[in-house]
Amino acid sequence: MEFIQLAVLAVVQGITEFLPISSSAHLILVPVLFGWKDQGLLIDVALHVGTLAAVMVYFRKETAMLIRGGFDVVLFRRTDAARLALMVVAATVPVMVAGLLFKDMIGSDFRAPLLIAATTILFGVALWVADRKADRAERLFAGITWRDAILVGLAQALALIPGVSRSGITMTAALLLGYSRPEAARFALVLAIPTTFAAGALATLDLVQSGDATLQLDAVIAAALAFVSALAAIWAMMLWLRQATFTPFVIYRLALGVMLLWVFL
Repeated sequence: MEFIQLAVLAVVQGITEFLPISSSAHLILVPVLFGWKDQGLLIDVALHVGTLAAVMVYFRKETAMLIRGGFDVVLFRRTDAARLALMVVAATVPVMVAGLLFKDMIGSDFRAPLLIAATTILFGVALWVADRKADRAERLFAGITWRDAILVGLAQALALIPGVSRSGITMTAALLLGYSRPEAARFALVLAIPTTFAAGALATLDLVQSGDATLQLDAVIAAALAFVSALAAIWAMMLWLRQATFTPFVIYRLALGVMLLWVFL
């Protein structure tokens, strides 16, 4: 791939992965709009690995707690860290099961531009409705319950459809459950860690088995550039949500969806 194409895709991925505007939709649409050949799922996931590193660095305390909780679970220790780790796993199971069941459709049928336009608009409206409830929300991520984990996990499975936005749908679900805007974002981004890690591990195995050194180099470059842009995007979003609403993201989704309908119809 040309470096400029990798750079554009990496910046787009980094900026959109953790904002509630669907990174997968943008990664599918950018090549269409620029006339580039679709980069394929392997490069898509390499970009996700770069953003995974960014979210783990930003939420390093939560990441350390999840790792510690994993060891506590293995050693049968009943700790807060173990409880959090188990709930994150519970919230991750639905999307992993759905990913296996609909693997072929995810790589083909679900990447249709008109479907992306429809989901971009529909779930933008859903985010707006949930955001209205957040004005009086006080719940914190530290108070997560099993019910919350399961419900948000089921919502997360919908994000396999491009345009829904994994971060967007999980933030929407968390807002509806009574979490404040910053805490809903924290909930959504921490849940991204195991999901993206699993996808990245599978993609890495495919890269190694392919034996294509050029593809491997492209993936490394893409991941590195995505890491830098994602870290900046997370910092900016968390700062914004401490003092403002999701309205700009809703407006962007609606405008993007309408534009896509106009272009592709």
